[in-house]
Amino acid sequence: RNFAWSQNRPRPPPPHLRQVTANQIRARALFTFLIFLHGSRGEIPAKPSPSVTILPPVKPDNGPQAFPDAEKANLPVFTMDYPRIQIPFEITLWMLLASFAKIGFHVYHKITIWVPETCLLISIGLIVGGIMHSVHEEPPAVLTSSVFFLYMLPPIVLDAGYFMPTRAFFENIGTVLWFAVVGTLWNSIGIGMSLFAICQIEAFGVQDINLQENLLFASIISAVDPVAVLSVFEDVSVNEALYIVVFGECLFNDAVTVVLYNMFTFVAEMPVVEPVDVFLGVARFFVVGLGGMGFGILFGFAASFTTRFTSRVREIEPLFIFMYSYLAYLVAELFAISSIMAIVTCALTMKYYVEENVSQRSCTTIRHVVKMLGSISETLIFFFLGVVTVTTEHEWNWAYILFTLFFAFVWRGLGVLVLTQIINPFRTIPFNMKDQFGLAYGGLRGAISFALAFTLPENIGRKQLFVTATIVIILFTVFLQGISIRPLIEFINVRRTNRNLDTINVEIHCRLMEHTIAGIEDLCGQWSRHYWKDKFMIFNNRFLRRILIRDSRAESSIVALYKKLELQNAMEILDTVAGDISAAPSIVSLYEEKKNSPTPTISTTKPKKKFLASDLRNMHNILSKNMYKIRQRVRIIHLPTTREILIRRHSTIRRSLRPGSFQTSVSRKLHPISRSPSWFQ
Repeated sequence: RNFAWSQNRPRPPPPHLRQVTANQIRARALFTFLIFLHGSRGEIPAKPSPSVTILPPVKPDNGPQAFPDAEKANLPVFTMDYPRIQIPFEITLWMLLASFAKIGFHVYHKITIWVPETCLLISIGLIVGGIMHSVHEEPPAVLTSSVFFLYMLPPIVLDAGYFMPTRAFFENIGTVLWFAVVGTLWNSIGIGMSLFAICQIEAFGVQDINLQENLLFASIISAVDPVAVLSVFEDVSVNEALYIVVFGECLFNDAVTVVLYNMFTFVAEMPVVEPVDVFLGVARFFVVGLGGMGFGILFGFAASFTTRFTSRVREIEPLFIFMYSYLAYLVAELFAISSIMAIVTCALTMKYYVEENVSQRSCTTIRHVVKMLGSISETLIFFFLGVVTVTTEHEWNWAYILFTLFFAFVWRGLGVLVLTQIINPFRTIPFNMKDQFGLAYGGLRGAISFALAFTLPENIGRKQLFVTATIVIILFTVFLQGISIRPLIEFINVRRTNRNLDTINVEIHCRLMEHTIAGIEDLCGQWSRHYWKDKFMIFNNRFLRRILIRDSRAESSIVALYKKLELQNAMEILDTVAGDISAAPSIVSLYEEKKNSPTPTISTTKPKKKFLASDLRNMHNILSKNMYKIRQRVRIIHLPTTREILIRRHSTIRRSLRPGSFQTSVSRKLHPISRSPSWFQ
């Protein structure tokens, strides 16, 4: 074997060839090193041959030096790399400009009383857009579909859902969903069918817009955004039912609009729509809405359970609130269900449970940050609307745009009139004609409509016409209706109420009436809102609070209101010295001054009584344990029928005939009060 291997083994080359091979290897190594130094900036030297001497390469004009003995470039003292920071820098500048605009509006507060803040923001955007158009500067393309749906829409919806009046919302939830769901479908289908009929007229030149695209555009402009109207309603103090219906319709109308937008976008790409597609679209509408609610409740419970264990890490409590709500939104987007419904229900759930687990500082932080993010997102969208109105090329078709305005007003008014007549028989306090006018006139279009129109897919043939028509209807409703809504509401004298009347007396009477109505519903056998609310409270106190809340003891709403009023009073006291809080005297200094004072100061007011800790605990026990809780303590007395009386009388006679029952009967005669009749037990 060794001999055969040595015979097949290759023989070494001759000495001169071996020397040439070594030189060639050295030349190739040096050539590779030069390529590494030069990169692609200099001239690459030719491949040397083994017998040629390699000279140093020629120094390139703009590249580094190849050898240390050549001249070295100086270290730059000042450099600027704007493309690296362009996107975050411009976004920060836009946010600062919008924030400065909001500050300027509120310097003179009477401006925002008569002119809504949205009008002022759009006006500033129009001015900036005019300046950019005059210098031929293109606006930054930051409002894409992904940016809007993933980053700008969640803070707006979270702000609306977290600060919704919970009690008023659940008391009017049927009316809110009626106007939000049925009203949005009414407006979308009515406007879409009417515009499709207009498109059949050849003189208008819009025959190429089919029914699917008209329905898609109608769903976009059906999204109401009455930010200005809500501020006016709050200042004027309209009745609570009208306020919460407008508020809830604005919130859930956005969810329905986004669902219709996604569905009609898919349908617009279909060449033929069959009846089965209509049935599947209706089924998907309900699946998307209910699925979003399920995800929101699930993540709200997860956030509540997590905050049970954050008592020693208070600084990360607000982070859980934002992360869980945003995660609910993203997971809903992942499964293509209603992300708005997910984040709204998550916000409502967290507000009810999480605020009892986290500290007061965390609650304050959460409220301020949620308000800040929502306000910044809305401000940027309105600001960008004004810029795009001037800098973007528009497609004008006056017939289509004017008929869009006309149909939007007509179908909104008819919808409110018809739907109110249907829902009024089921309401305790029906809407009168003045309330219906407020509902119809408060249908302003705003940020959601513009963002949906601006992010339409490019395969829509008349996208520029849809964007132009959307901008026109937003400007018309925001400026005309937003400015005139206050004098009209005051002129027709809409019913008003004091929504800020939070007192212990009002809370006690509200709870008394709720328990009384729930008991009456039980006796009458009619299961209405108060009955189901009472059942939920029993289930909540027995199971949910023990799982989700650190201190599972059910806190009385009267005690909670007492804490809220005390906190408001403390904040008002702090606001009085907010200008120079260090100038406020401390408790110790006041006590020393009073102690060292030679003559007591004469006070015209009655001195306040100081409560000790034991007094406060006694007050807490009285308020939490001795309130009117007839529903939780005893059952409703069930009056027996004649049949039940005979059956119980027969059983009593049978027990009396048993051996040893004489002592029992005697004891009942001697102590008649110690035992109550069996039917009372």
